Amino acid sequence: MYGLAESDPEQNLIKPEGLSPTALEQIDRIMAEMGRMRQLERQIMRNSQNFMKLNETDMRALRMLISAKHAGTAVTPGQLARYLGISSASVTKMIDRLIDGEHVARRPHPTDRRSWCIEITEQTHLMARDQVGRHHAKRFEVAHEFTDSEREVIIRFLARTSDAMENSLNGVASADQPSATAGD
Repeated sequence: MYGLAESDPEQNLIKPEGLSPTALEQIDRIMAEMGRMRQLERQIMRNSQNFMKLNETDMRALRMLISAKHAGTAVTPGQLARYLGISSASVTKMIDRLIDGEHVARRPHPTDRRSWCIEITEQTHLMARDQVGRHHAKRFEVAHEFTDSEREVIIRFLARTSDAMENSLNGVASADQPSATAGD
């Protein structure tokens, strides 16, 4: 499904010249495993959302609040709105809904008396750790199995893949990758 033959059979986008059959087979396997991982991540997220009776935006908000709690930082509704890319009105409705569900609490801001901060409740924090955190722990365990130099290769691959995808999303041709029209 994610291999060269299935995704670009006419080779309009990907030019495999100069790649050995082994290299092509390895790249196809990498793409297949990345696709499988994306499917599993979506399933984990759907399962967590269903279990916690929350939507995707709610879950993203909770992840931010958990990270902020671990970092010891306060999160205002405005910061939450900017992070989620939603309006102030939408974030207010979401916060009210999450408060009603006892997932978050509104507290006075620790340093700004005019402002409020939003905190995740202990019960929801534990539930999220059980539902999502255990999957992240498995990733950590796998990463631990590799040597330092192997992890550097993995980091470079993931970072360069993310950069290339971001450039593609933004319509920027990468300097070290030919554009789709190069050589045509």
